[in-house]
Amino acid sequence: MSYRSHVLIAAGGSAALLLGALAFQYLGGLAPCKLCYWQRYPHALAVAIGVLALWLGGRTLAWLGALAALATAGVGLYHTGVERGWWEGPTSCSGAGPGLGGMKGSDLLSTDGPVNVVMCDEVAWQMLGLSMASWNMVASLVLVGFWIAATRRG
Repeated sequence: MSYRSHVLIAAGGSAALLLGALAFQYLGGLAPCKLCYWQRYPHALAVAIGVLALWLGGRTLAWLGALAALATAGVGLYHTGVERGWWEGPTSCSGAGPGLGGMKGSDLLSTDGPVNVVMCDEVAWQMLGLSMASWNMVASLVLVGFWIAATRRG
C-alpha cells in the first residue's frame, strides 16, 4: 500500500469514528460526557492532518497524525479506567470528589448547579464487554499503526 492509501485509511478512520460518535449522540440519544468530548478533539485534528498530508505529503505530517491518534487512544484508556473504577475521573463528571463535606446549606438548596451532567464513570453503551471509550481506544491504536506505516512510505 502507498503513503496516500495509509493516510486515507488513518484519517478516514478518525472521520468515521467522529461520525459514529455524532450518530450515537444525535440519532441514538446518548449524550456525551466530558471525556467523550476530549476523545473527539484529537480525531478532528487527525482528519485535518490527513487532509494536509494528502495535499503536501511527508513523514512529519504522518508522525503528527500518529500522535493525534495516540492522544485519543490515551484519553480512551483514561476514560476506560474511570468507567471501570481503576482510577478517579474528573470531579466535574464522576462520582469522585470531596462529597458533601465542603458544602454549605445554601449550596444544597441552590438551583444554580449544572443541569443534566453526563457522568464519565458510567457506561452508557457497550458491545462485547467494551464501552465506547474502550472501542475508541482499540480503533485509535489501529489507526496509529496506519499512520506509522505511512511514515515509512512517505
